[in-house]
Amino acid sequence: MIVIGLTGGIGAGKTTVSRLFALLNIPIYIADDRAKRILDIDGEVQNKIKTLFGENSIVNGTVNRKLIARESFGYPKILEQLNAIIHPVVSTDFEKWKTDNISAPYVVKEAAILFESGSHFGCDKIILVSAPLETRIDRVMKRDVISKSEVESRINNQWAEDKKKALSDFFIRNDEENSLISQVMKIHKKILNENS
Repeated sequence: MIVIGLTGGIGAGKTTVSRLFALLNIPIYIADDRAKRILDIDGEVQNKIKTLFGENSIVNGTVNRKLIARESFGYPKILEQLNAIIHPVVSTDFEKWKTDNISAPYVVKEAAILFESGSHFGCDKIILVSAPLETRIDRVMKRDVISKSEVESRINNQWAEDKKKALSDFFIRNDEENSLISQVMKIHKKILNENS
């Protein structure tokens, strides 16, 4: 199975690009969404979260995401411990999901921290989505209803774009000047041609 990693900094537009691939009938695994789902249903994971963040991190069986974000972003050691809880279960979940989509020409794994988590090692090709920094900050402030400094803190916890670009096979510029559809179609055709 061909696995295409899709990543980019927070607010770059990964989800929009993923939707375009989905319109081409390419299965999309959105790691952040699957991680949230696992956090909501996996009792063992919830117990580990509670040990790391305290009793208030799980309320009536629901993860207190705001508390976890506040307590982990900007604190590299805590974030590392959180990732050590979540990444192995997401990795196992992805392997199961892949078998359900075995007939697809390829699958896309969307992950904000594809490189930071080491998930890129399991990908055959990688697409990096980019957008101007101010655009990204503005998008995330509106989407998550958080301050500029909170967005900047999250951005600082991710790898610099140049570092990601050096390890990526394809680059999508999401700046409202270049057509996302044509960029996605070009990549789609190239992947199909390389694997036909």
